[in-house]
Amino acid sequence: MYAILDIETTGGKFNEEGITEIAIYKFDGHEVVDQFISLINPEKPIQEFVVKLTGINNKMLRNAPKFYEVAKRIVEITKNCILVAHNSSFDYRILRTEFNRLGFDFERNTLCTVELSQALIQNQPSYSLGKLTKSLGIPITDRHRATGDALATVKLFKLLLAKDDKKSIIQNAIKYFDKRLEKEKLKNLIEEIPTVLGVFYVHDANGKVIYIGKGKNIKSEINNLFIKTSRRSVKIQERAISVSFEKTGNELFTRLKYYLELENLAPKFNFKKKFKHADEDFNNDNFLLIDKGREVEEHAVVLIENNQVKSYGYTSLAYQENNIEILKSVLTTIEHSEIAKTITKNFLNRNKVKKIVRLES
Repeated sequence: MYAILDIETTGGKFNEEGITEIAIYKFDGHEVVDQFISLINPEKPIQEFVVKLTGINNKMLRNAPKFYEVAKRIVEITKNCILVAHNSSFDYRILRTEFNRLGFDFERNTLCTVELSQALIQNQPSYSLGKLTKSLGIPITDRHRATGDALATVKLFKLLLAKDDKKSIIQNAIKYFDKRLEKEKLKNLIEEIPTVLGVFYVHDANGKVIYIGKGKNIKSEINNLFIKTSRRSVKIQERAISVSFEKTGNELFTRLKYYLELENLAPKFNFKKKFKHADEDFNNDNFLLIDKGREVEEHAVVLIENNQVKSYGYTSLAYQENNIEILKSVLTTIEHSEIAKTITKNFLNRNKVKKIVRLES
């Protein structure tokens, strides 16, 4: 579980800043499940340049709650969550400073979307939130206000989760306040898994993926895995420390994600499938496959160029699909294109997708 946040401050000397506004969105990796948004009376004046930047002035905060009045709610909504922010070291420092003034040790594991973006979306001219979201076609409103910036960070983080196809970059980027991975009980994790179409990952104590599964109902598939008594299933059960999952939205993406990640991750307890590569080419050299996504407003897109399956991912705006350069930035590059071509070709021979859009050569 993640707590994605943004904080606006008064400005001023290091560790003497006060919070003027905070927005926190509790995010389960797929959707926002809780939120807390509030102006805060910092009990000190706001620097003039900050007023011009954010539009928040001292008069607006006169009747706002003071930090100690909202501290309990912040503790509750971030409990057992990883804090995620664009430049998380700043937001985490500000929060810890405020809690220290109250005599409370506020300790959370953190993730920085600046660092993740630099690792997963390379060669961007700027990694500032405004410029990065613009280059990726992610809408952002109320720039330099906590709600607008935090919501944009939610959308960016959702994209980063999808692009981390090896399931290692984000895991390795977590900064642990106690320097230890906390074990989570499988029973509790299974209870949190939804009954959706998708792919799931079983991790060992080091966070490594040791088994990948898929199904129309991944909760049922995981339950079945953990009640089996075969030698292989027992070994998985003994080593399993956590379970993660990804909704896919459609059967083609389920197959692509499952088989491509078997190839990428080579989990110890999966049987490797041998593919007979497709002998025939597609009917067109360059086109987009568009199918239903994970949510109502979302599309699942596969990009085919020069008769090869190049990348896949999700879009939420027609603007992203109509601009090929933005689309390529949003989609995840496919390493094993022959496997992807075989899966896609076999799927199209037996099934229909929502739309096929031909591209100019």
